[in-house]
Amino acid sequence: MSASAAPHAPRTGVPPAARASDRPSPVTRAARARGEWQPAAEAPVARVAVDVPLAHLDRPFDYRVPSHLDADAVPGVRLRVRFAGRLVDGFLLERVAESGHTGKLAWVEKVVSPEPVLTAEVAALCRAVADRYAGVLADVLRLAVPPRHARVEAEEPPSRDSATPAAVDRTGWARYPRGAALLDALDGGRAAHAVWQALPGESWADRLADAAATTAAGGRGALLVVPDQRDVDALHAACAARLGADAVVALTAELGPAERYRRWLAVRRGAVRVVVGTRSAAFAPVGRIGLLAVWDDGDDLHAEPRAPYPQVRDVLVLRAHAAGAALLIGGYARTAEAHLLVESGWAREVVAERATVRASMPRVTAIGETDGQLARDPDARVARLPGVAFEAARAALGAGRPVLVQVPRAGYLPWLACASCRETARCRHCAGPLGLPAGGPGGDRAGADTAGLPHCRWCGRAESGFRCGACGSRRLRAGVIGAGRTAEELGRAFPGTAVRSSGGGAAVLASVAGRPELVVATPGAEPPAADGYGAALLLDAWAMLTRPDLRVAEETLRRWLGAAALVVPHTEGGRVVVVADSGLPTVQALVRWDPAGHAAAELASRTEVGFPPAMRMAAVEGGAGAVAEVLAAAELSAGVEVLGPVEIGPGDHGADTGRAPGEPRERALLRVPRTEGRALAAALAAAQAARTARKAPDPVRVRLDPAEVG
Repeated sequence: MSASAAPHAPRTGVPPAARASDRPSPVTRAARARGEWQPAAEAPVARVAVDVPLAHLDRPFDYRVPSHLDADAVPGVRLRVRFAGRLVDGFLLERVAESGHTGKLAWVEKVVSPEPVLTAEVAALCRAVADRYAGVLADVLRLAVPPRHARVEAEEPPSRDSATPAAVDRTGWARYPRGAALLDALDGGRAAHAVWQALPGESWADRLADAAATTAAGGRGALLVVPDQRDVDALHAACAARLGADAVVALTAELGPAERYRRWLAVRRGAVRVVVGTRSAAFAPVGRIGLLAVWDDGDDLHAEPRAPYPQVRDVLVLRAHAAGAALLIGGYARTAEAHLLVESGWAREVVAERATVRASMPRVTAIGETDGQLARDPDARVARLPGVAFEAARAALGAGRPVLVQVPRAGYLPWLACASCRETARCRHCAGPLGLPAGGPGGDRAGADTAGLPHCRWCGRAESGFRCGACGSRRLRAGVIGAGRTAEELGRAFPGTAVRSSGGGAAVLASVAGRPELVVATPGAEPPAADGYGAALLLDAWAMLTRPDLRVAEETLRRWLGAAALVVPHTEGGRVVVVADSGLPTVQALVRWDPAGHAAAELASRTEVGFPPAMRMAAVEGGAGAVAEVLAAAELSAGVEVLGPVEIGPGDHGADTGRAPGEPRERALLRVPRTEGRALAAALAAAQAARTARKAPDPVRVRLDPAEVG
C-alpha cells in the first residue's frame, strides 16, 4: 500500500536524537525544491515499516526514493516519511523496481542516518514474533532496535575482532554423555537443538562460555540470554576469560543510552562475535549466528512486560529455526515448554548420568509442617524451624559455612485453598483457581443467588459444593504469601550469628563470603557463596505451592532447585531441608533431583486438562464492553474454547486498561490446539485492527500464552 492512501494516523513519538538530526544536509538543501526531485535510477520504490503502532496499519508502505538520497537509502536505515500529513520515523525494509499501488507515491523525506541498523534477519524475526503474539511490528521493532545516538554513530568504529580463540577446555561438558557431541556440532556449524539439565553446583556460566567459545572458534557468532544483571556479569566474565574482553559484549537495560547503543553498534558492525544480555538481547544483530542460548528459561524476567509480550525462549526458537542456528536451553530445572521440544523430537536432552547427579547433589530432607518435628528448643519454635532444619543449620554454621534460608515473597493474593491439605481450590469445569467474587459478598454480577460463593477466576462459574480433589475436604481457606519477620526470628534462634537479607525489600546481594552466617533471601535473590553453602532451609513451602497459577508446581521446583544448587554436595556435608509434605510430587522431584521427570509429568497433566504448552491460550483483557466486542469481531474457528469472561481487579497480572468510569474490567481466556495457534493469533490481530481502524476509545490487551494466569 502507498503512503498516499494511508488513513489518518496520530503522530508517533520521535527520539530526541532523530529530532536533533532534522537539520537538512547540504545534499538535501541542494534538492530542496520538491519539483526538482527525481526518482532514483534503480529500484526507486522503498518499502517502509512506519513507526505507527496501530493494528490496522501494520504493513509496509511504499515511497519513492529521490535521487539525492539514493546512496544512503539502503535496506535497514532509519528514515523519515510523511504519513497522514505528518513526518514519522520508519525503517527501510527493501528497495524494489515497482509498486503495486497505482496512484502517486509520496517521497522519502529524509534518511536519518546512513547506518543500516535493521538487518534482514532481525526484520524477519520481528515480523514472526509479531504474528505469533498477535502484535504489531512497530512494537517489536522498538524492542529489537535501541534508540539512535548520533554522537555514538560518529565515533570511530572499533576494529573487528581478529583474535583466534584459544582451545576450549571440554572437561566441564564431559560430565554429560552428550556434551561432547554438542560441542562438536557447534564447532562444525551444525544446527543442534538441545535442552541442557545442569548438574547441582554446576558452574553454568563456564559451560555456556565454553559453548560460545567453541562456536566462535568455528567462525560463527553466539548470543546468550540470561535473566538479570547478576547473571550477565558472571557470564560476561566467563566469556571474556576464554575469548578476550574485545570479543564479547554485554547488552542490558541498565546501560545508559549512549553506551548501550555503542555496544549494540559494535555487534551490528561485526566487531564482536559473542553477545551476552538480558531479554532484549534476543534480537541482537549478531552476524553469522551459530548459537542461541537461554539460561533458566522459566524465569519470569524472560517474559517481556511490553506489547506484544514475547518470551525469550519462544523468540530464540523462532530465530534458530529461521537462521539455521543451534539452540541451547539450559537450567537447573526444566519447563514444560522445554520438555515439549524434547518430547516432539525437535531438541535432544543433555543430561548427566544418575550416579553423577547423586554424587553432585546435597542431601535433601522434606519435613511437613504437621509432622510434629518442631525442635524442643524454644528458639527453634520461634523461628518456625523443624528440628531437622535447626540441626542442619547448626551443623553447617559449626563447620564454618554460611546457611541459606529461602522464604516466599511478602504480599497477599486473594485465592482459595483447601483448609486441610492446602491444595489450590480449582473449578470442576475448567480446573481454574477459585477465588472470592470481586467486591466481596453481594458483588457478583451473575446473580444474587450466587453472591458470596467462590467463583472460578477463569470461567466465572460459581462453586457451591466444593470438595478438594486431593483429600476430599470441603473446607476452604485464603492463601497468603508472607514471611515478614523471618530474619529477626532467626537472629533470636541463632544468637551471635550474623543474619543478612537479600531481596524482599532489601538490596539483592551479589555474593556472600564463605563464613558462618545466615542469609535470608526471597526466591530468585539467593546470592552465591564462596565455596558453597553448608545448608539451605526452604521455609513456608505451602505458600509457594498453593498459588493459583497454572505453573505453580514448575515455578516452585525451579526456585527450590536454584537455591539447592548453591549448596555443597552431600559428600561435603551439604544439606537441604524443605518444610513441605514429602508426598507431594514437586517435593519428591526435589528430593530425587529429577527436574526432567517432573517436567514430563507436568506436561502430561497440562495436556490432560488443556493447559499450555499442550494448548495455545490467549488472554483478552479490558473493559467489559471492549472484551465482548473483540470476541464478537474475531473470526474464531469452531475449535476455540472461550472461558469467561470474568471480572478481574487492577492488580491481576497487569495495570488497569482505559475503560469507561464505573465499567468493570474483564478477562476472557481462549484456548485452541497447538496446530490452530497461528490462526487464533491472526483472528485476534484482525479483531484488534478493526477496533483501531474505527478509533475505539477503550484499549484491549491481548496476550498469547501468558506467563501468568491466575
